[in-house]
Amino acid sequence: MLAGNAPDASASSAQNARSRVGLNLFWRTFFLLALLLLGSILAWLQTLRALEFEPRTLHTAQQIASLVNLSRAALQHSDAIARVSLIKTMADQEGVRIQPREPSDRFEEVPPTQLNQRLNELLTTRLGPDTILARSVNGEEGLWVSFTIDEDPNWILLDKSRYTTAGGRTWLIWLGTAGLLSLAGAAVIARLINRPLKQLSYAANRVRDGDFAASQLDEEAVTSEIREVNIGFNRMAQKLAKLEQERAVMLAGISHDLRTPLARLRLETEMSVQDDIAREHMVADIVQLDATIDKFLDYARPDHVTLTVVNLHAVVASCVYAVQNHRELQITMSIPNDIYVMADEVELARVISNLLENARRYGKTVDTDTAFVDITIKTRENWVLMRLRDHGPGVPPDQLAQLTQPFFRGDSARTAAAGAGLGLSIVDKTVQRMGGVFSITNANEGGLASHIQLQRVTHVPDGQDPQHRLQRPQVKRQLPPDAI
Repeated sequence: MLAGNAPDASASSAQNARSRVGLNLFWRTFFLLALLLLGSILAWLQTLRALEFEPRTLHTAQQIASLVNLSRAALQHSDAIARVSLIKTMADQEGVRIQPREPSDRFEEVPPTQLNQRLNELLTTRLGPDTILARSVNGEEGLWVSFTIDEDPNWILLDKSRYTTAGGRTWLIWLGTAGLLSLAGAAVIARLINRPLKQLSYAANRVRDGDFAASQLDEEAVTSEIREVNIGFNRMAQKLAKLEQERAVMLAGISHDLRTPLARLRLETEMSVQDDIAREHMVADIVQLDATIDKFLDYARPDHVTLTVVNLHAVVASCVYAVQNHRELQITMSIPNDIYVMADEVELARVISNLLENARRYGKTVDTDTAFVDITIKTRENWVLMRLRDHGPGVPPDQLAQLTQPFFRGDSARTAAAGAGLGLSIVDKTVQRMGGVFSITNANEGGLASHIQLQRVTHVPDGQDPQHRLQRPQVKRQLPPDAI
C-alpha cells in the first residue's frame, strides 16, 4: 500500500515530553546568571568577613587595652577626692564606668565565638592573666573588663558601641538586598540576550507558514552580530518569497502546457485509432499520465492554506458519494452530523479521496477482490481523530516509516499499479498544512489504518453553519447504509 513517512509515535511523544520539561532560553540564561551572581556575592561576603576578622579584633583589643591602661594610670596618680571626680567625669563624658570587683559578683562571660576568643587572648596578653571579658555583671549588660589598681580588682564598663559586630540579621539583610539586585540584573541581561532570538524564532515560524511579509527583522540593531543575522535572514526570506512566486507561475505553466496537448492527444486517439483494444490502452495511458501530473502539482502546492470551520460528516459523505459506483470499494462510515473541525474543505476532501483511492488499489481482501473500508472518529477535548481502516494485507512493519516519503512505493504497489508514489505524501503534507497530524499503522484486526488528527470546533453559533464549497450529494440512497 502506498504511503510515506508516518510520524514515529514514541519518538514524537518523547520529544514533546522533553519540550515540556526543558527550559526556554530566557529562563536558562536567567538561572545561570543568577547562580553566578549569587555565588559571587557569597564568596565576596565570606572573603570580606575573613579579611575583616583579624584587623577588627586587633583594633578593638588595642582600644579596650588603651582605655583600661589610661583609666588605671589616671586613678593611680590621683588622690581620693580627685579620683571620685575623675570617675564621675569618665562616666558622664566618655560612657566609662569603674567600680570595685566584689567576690560575690555574678558575671557572664562573652559567648565563645572565634572573634571573642581571639579578643580575650589579646586582652589577657596586654592586661594580665586575671583579665576577664564579660557581657553582664550582676544582671547589668554591657562590655565589662576586669583589671587591678594597686592589686585591687575593679570592673570597667564600656559602651557597647566600642565592640559591636555585624549580626546574622545584618548579614541577612545585605545578602537579601544583593540577591534581589542580582536577580533583577540577571533578568535584564537575559531579556536583552533572549529578545533578538525570540524575534528570530517568530520570524522563522512566519516564513515556515508562508507569511514572508511579516518576517522582516530589524536591520538597524545596535549589536553588530544581531544586525548581521537579521540582514542575512531578511535576504533569505526575500529570496524564498521570490522562489515561491516563481514556483506558482511555473506550476500554472506546467498545468497549461501539459494538459492541453494531453487533451488533444486523447481526442485524436479516440477518433483515429480503429482497434478498440489499442484505443482503450492508449486512452488509459493518457489518463494515467494526466493523473500523475495532478499528483505532482498537488505535492508542489504552496504550503499556506486558510482554515475555516468544516462539517466533517459533510466532507466525508461527499467523498464517499463520489466513489459509490466503484464495485470494488465498500465503505462503512460512522461520523455524527455535529462534528466540526478547523480545516480547508477542499484540501480535506482531497486527503480523504486519496486515502479511499489508496485503499481501493492496495487494500483489497484476497478472497473477495474488494476493499472494505471503515471510517470512524474519536473526540478528545480539542481534537478529532478520524480513522480509515481497510481489511487488506497491510504493510510490512519495516516499511511503515517510509510510507509517506515522496516517490516511495511498497512491494504491492510495484506490482499492482503504476502509481507515482505521491498519494500518501500529499496526504501527510496536506494534513500538516491544516495544523493536524497524520500517521499510519497496521491495525490489530488486520489491514492498514490511517489516522488523521484535526483541531475540533466545539461550538458553532446558531445560524452560522459553515458555507460549503464542495458539491453535496443529492441522491443519498446509493450511499452505503451507514454513510447516510
